[in-house]
Amino acid sequence: MVQSNKTHVLTYGDAFVDYIADNTTNSSFSMFLGGATVNVAVGVARLGVPSAFITITGDDTTSEFVRGELKKEDVIMDYAKLEPEKRVSGVYVHLTEDHDRIFHRYIDDAPDIQVAVHDLKEEAFQKASILNLCSGTMFQPTALETSRKAVEYAKKHNALFSFDTNIRPLRWKSEAECRETISSFFKDADLLKFTEEELTFLTETQSVEEGLAKIAHLDVPVILITAGADGTYAVLNKQLQHVPVEPVVAVDTTGAGDAFMAGVLRYVHLNGLPTTMESLVRCTAFANHLGALAATKAGALTALPRLSELKVT
Repeated sequence: MVQSNKTHVLTYGDAFVDYIADNTTNSSFSMFLGGATVNVAVGVARLGVPSAFITITGDDTTSEFVRGELKKEDVIMDYAKLEPEKRVSGVYVHLTEDHDRIFHRYIDDAPDIQVAVHDLKEEAFQKASILNLCSGTMFQPTALETSRKAVEYAKKHNALFSFDTNIRPLRWKSEAECRETISSFFKDADLLKFTEEELTFLTETQSVEEGLAKIAHLDVPVILITAGADGTYAVLNKQLQHVPVEPVVAVDTTGAGDAFMAGVLRYVHLNGLPTTMESLVRCTAFANHLGALAATKAGALTALPRLSELKVT
């Protein structure tokens, strides 16, 4: 770790629950912790790095389940908010006769109860080596305001800012609002992560090269564009390098991007932001490996690897 006072990786976002059918009758369901930012926070903790999570939960059994599971994963919840009326969002996942998964019904009974600006504790940012956000809650006005304040606090306390665009198109009123809101965070980012599709969508271009040219004026130090089985395009100070990934037999790619991000955040926490192409390739190759491992198992959180399963130092 570069600075001794920077004790943890900090993630802000929504907790989420997957209700997955126990069989193809779709009449009974088991509850699993889920959501992109949850996956990243847990993924970082499983990689042996202190991981703190800013989120909001309620007083019902589902919220108790979420808090209990995060505690089991050693995620630091000191900066999270408990609001009795809050209800954690979720999705019911049905199984077809062929055992394919279908997202049947989303539930969000308290969408306007969010972490507010005044709920943020500056201590969380003082101790953070890096703040990681994704766009999953930014369609909601309070969450958007809180996201902007979180970035402000990160900059104030010399924490790096990592932004995984992680677009969920159906949550936005329009493509234009989605593009404008998400893109407004780019100028403050020390590290940006896209999929190929997200980069071309947000920049309204047709290729990775065109998309990067469109945002080149922002001078983002590190940009990572994941391309699934084709690996990742790593960009350091506008220099592009392709980093391949070892081929695997993919069982379920759900959560592979979150495993990738957890790997990147671990590297940055321990080594600082890459400043040479050699160090960026090393960081990206490690993250690629984690993403590939996650794709070989079913589920998202269940597939995230642990440090004990890896040959790393």
